[in-house]
Parts: sequence; C-alpha cells; structure tokens
Amino acid sequence: MKTILRILLSAIAVVVLSKVLPGIGVDSYTTAIIVAVVLSLLNFFIKPLLVILTLPVTIVTLGLFLLVVNACIIKLAGYFVSGFTVDSWLWAIVFSLLLSLLQSILFSILKSDKEK
Repeated sequence: MKTILRILLSAIAVVVLSKVLPGIGVDSYTTAIIVAVVLSLLNFFIKPLLVILTLPVTIVTLGLFLLVVNACIIKLAGYFVSGFTVDSWLWAIVFSLLLSLLQSILFSILKSDKEK
C-alpha cells in the first residue's frame, strides 16, 4: 500500500511540474502514473549502474555529475513513455531537481500523517 501511495504522489509531482515547466510535457494523468512507475524502476535498476560507472567523474566534480546521471534517467523515461516529453538536457536537470524536492515534501507529509 505504501508503494502505491508513493507512486501516486510521484505522479502528482510529475503532473504539477509538467504544468509549471514549459520544457516538460505529460499527456494525461495515466501517463503521469506510468512515468512515476518507469522512473522508480529506472532509479532502482539503472541508476546504481550509472553511478558506479561514473564514480571517478562524480568524485572529481564533488558529486555534481549526479545531476547528469539524474538527467539521463529522466531522458530515458521520456524515451520509454510515449506521452512524456523532455525538450532538452537542461529541462531534464531542472525537472529532476524539482521532482526530488517535491517528492521529499510530499513523502514527508505522508510520513507525518502516518505518525498521528
């Protein structure tokens, strides 16, 4: 149940960011749910491999290269999901930063509601 709620909150964040950012497009709410599922799968399977492969560059750039890794994950999701578009690498980086921020806020609200 917790996983489904987290995916739905991520889908809400994707929809909100697609409305705010002009370089990101989501066709429907169903597409946003699919994007949330694909992003969680890519973050689980592909991101650890990318982080290990780019570890020397990440160390040299003091971790800033992880922004590029996150943008790669976003662009991959745009490639796999037909109704989700990302115009450029810059929009992918901005989207990943804001998505992380928004998910942190939403997940903390979820956690605080569970404690009550």
